[in-house]
Amino acid sequence: MSAMKIKKGDTVRVITGKDKGKEGKVLVTDAASSRVIVEGINMITKHQKPNGMAQGGIIHQEAPIHVSNVMLVHDGKPTRVGIKTETKDGKVVRTRFAKNGGDLID
Repeated sequence: MSAMKIKKGDTVRVITGKDKGKEGKVLVTDAASSRVIVEGINMITKHQKPNGMAQGGIIHQEAPIHVSNVMLVHDGKPTRVGIKTETKDGKVVRTRFAKNGGDLID
């Protein structure tokens, strides 16, 4: 299992599927299954049974989408993400960079 190049809080654009072209903010990442939950993307309808604390009914929520179906948006354009590793003070530091311009992302 490799580390994901998309992190919580990133803005991403969907590149395939029913929500192709839409953008949203990443709410949750799951590295084990390589999936992300994006705000307002891949909405599903769920029938919720009432219980002691919550009222029942039909709710709408985001479902996970595979990380290969989204691209990071940097400077308003979708871009692939690369990883640079450097050694600083004896520690290995991983930084992400945009492949289309070479700019550091974080």
